[in-house]
Amino acid sequence: MIKQILIAFFCVAAHGLFAQNGTISPYSYFGVGDHRNNGTVDNQMMGGMSMYGDSIHINLSNPAAYSKLKLTTYTAGISHREYRLKDWSEEQNLSVTNLDYLSIGFPILDKMGVGFGIMPYSSVGYSLNSVLDNGQGEVTNVYEGDGGINRLYASVGFEPIKNLSLGVTVNYNFGNFEYQRIQSVEGVQFGTLDNRESKINGYDFNYALNYNPTIKDKYTIYTSVLVNTQGNLVSKNTQTLGSFSLSNGNNVEVIDVDLDASNLRNTELKIPTRTTLGLGFGENKKWFLGAEYSFQQMSDFENRFLGLENVTYSDANTYAFGGYWVPDYRALSGYFKRVTYRAGLRYDVSGLVVNEKEINNFGITFGLGLPLGSSFSNLNLGFELGKRGTTDANLIEESYFKVNVGLSLNDRWFQQRKIN
Repeated sequence: MIKQILIAFFCVAAHGLFAQNGTISPYSYFGVGDHRNNGTVDNQMMGGMSMYGDSIHINLSNPAAYSKLKLTTYTAGISHREYRLKDWSEEQNLSVTNLDYLSIGFPILDKMGVGFGIMPYSSVGYSLNSVLDNGQGEVTNVYEGDGGINRLYASVGFEPIKNLSLGVTVNYNFGNFEYQRIQSVEGVQFGTLDNRESKINGYDFNYALNYNPTIKDKYTIYTSVLVNTQGNLVSKNTQTLGSFSLSNGNNVEVIDVDLDASNLRNTELKIPTRTTLGLGFGENKKWFLGAEYSFQQMSDFENRFLGLENVTYSDANTYAFGGYWVPDYRALSGYFKRVTYRAGLRYDVSGLVVNEKEINNFGITFGLGLPLGSSFSNLNLGFELGKRGTTDANLIEESYFKVNVGLSLNDRWFQQRKIN
């Protein structure tokens, strides 16, 4: 019965995945939008670290962790984020709710597992107004955008040598972006509009190596190397320019721009390779502490179709710290002794530079893993407090509070029942 329920849920939720507006951040205007955290709730609440894996949870960021799966696992996650957007003169409160991932993983051989699923990779969603006085009247610009990139993935992980696990994920990325700029001038009857659309698709790969030796028959050292190869995305672009009546909003004249003449009909978005190094220490099923460092040569990125003048890119880095603690996972009484307590923090140097100011992010994470009945299934709750951006150079500072809910359900596949 659980399989039928989960399949139905996956189908309904997947429809919502494509329809959702995944962000309301003004910084989603740049690059390929806001990058979404591609980890499950349990990993996100440890500062977003990806090195840790166990036998009952899927690790979306680290395909080598599939080698540890002992049970078929279904997982899904949603999040709700409250924003406070502030510039030098005013502030605004907004919120957005998203489906974050749908996934299934299962063991197929001893120390070998596979998984597949769907998740958003990035999101665009903003609405900005700019009013300037050119000496002859006010000029109003309205910028709006929405869309995003979704990701279908398939992973395999195996352990060829004791304590050494390898894994690979293939990602198919697809989606579209829509950008609109509307300009009106005080006292002028007509306004102008600039509509641009990009349809995106392309592949990239994740490779993972985990080495987790045990010392003193009690403690485990966790080491990992993750490489997300360069994403070569193809962007098929269209653009229309025109004018419209300010009195009734009807278009007066709209033309299709000949992008072939400027060699912008089909462009490439090359997302640079990202490498993550991790080191941790812990006692299995009791506690874990770890740290990760990621680096990415974002200075090589460009989006020729948008042609923005106030943005550049520098190399990106991420620092993440976190861990968990379980008082006693085998406790027969005292529910909260079996609860997993998680916490972490992260600092992202995004590589995005707007008006010569770096747009960085700092977040504090914490959460709970709540067992469901006597099974290995659990409900994961997570919370994050963070801040991104700055009010300097006429920019916007984002303060946010994020709530995550993740469901991890376990079942048994491919295992014969034995009668003694």
